[in-house]
Amino acid sequence: MGNICRSPAAEGVAKSILKKKGLSETVEIDSAGTIDYHTGEPADPRMIAHAAIRGYNLNSLARQFDPEKDFEHFDYIVTMDEENYKDIISLDEKDKFRKKVFKMTTFGTDKSVNEVPDPYYSGNKGFEIVLDILEDSVNGLINTIEYDIRQKDKDTN
Repeated sequence: MGNICRSPAAEGVAKSILKKKGLSETVEIDSAGTIDYHTGEPADPRMIAHAAIRGYNLNSLARQFDPEKDFEHFDYIVTMDEENYKDIISLDEKDKFRKKVFKMTTFGTDKSVNEVPDPYYSGNKGFEIVLDILEDSVNGLINTIEYDIRQKDKDTN
């Protein structure tokens, strides 16, 4: 929503996985919020601290999703919960990009989890739960992206 907790954490997890897989130069990752309350601010210090314990570097600055640019530029638009999913879908006025928009948990292995909860008011445990969900879901997302890259390579050869 504000791009200071879940989204920058997902970005940090994704960048770490991409680096380990040697895909940092191939895949562009960026996070954005649906509101502009925190534009230009770093991630929440609590999320930075919890992510750092797991070896993730959260160094992006908050920005608001830009439908004019982001829908065209990115192949996947991934939201953390139903509210943000609906907000992003509503910005696609011509219904041109709906197939690019997913909830993060779509890519996770734990199908009992249907969204990434906002940890802002839930204390340390909330931040850890978010990171657990993101590690699982982002790994699935990166696997999907890898598959898409291989398919595109096959199609061009």
